[in-house]
Amino acid sequence: MTPEEYVEEVLALVERIPAGRVMSYGAIADYLADRSGRSSARLVGSIMARYGGPVPWHRVVNNAGRVVPGHELEAMARLIGEATPMRSGRVDMRKAAWSPD
Repeated sequence: MTPEEYVEEVLALVERIPAGRVMSYGAIADYLADRSGRSSARLVGSIMARYGGPVPWHRVVNNAGRVVPGHELEAMARLIGEATPMRSGRVDMRKAAWSPD
């Protein structure tokens, strides 16, 4: 898979995350690892920072349920608006984590 194809795969996967659910950067990397030969949460984060505007970027969080830095207020407002389960000011990953399988 070329780097461009990997970007497309990441964005396509993020588009599939249902409202009220989230995936972590690492979960996205792990899900695509077999097909892509890549498994880097940092690479997924970089892709989201560069190309994630058109997709539901707020549904991608870190593995502790923290939202994207620099856009916390907007991300939290969107997640709360979608009734995403929260706990102590972050996403409750036990309840909100989604997997396409």
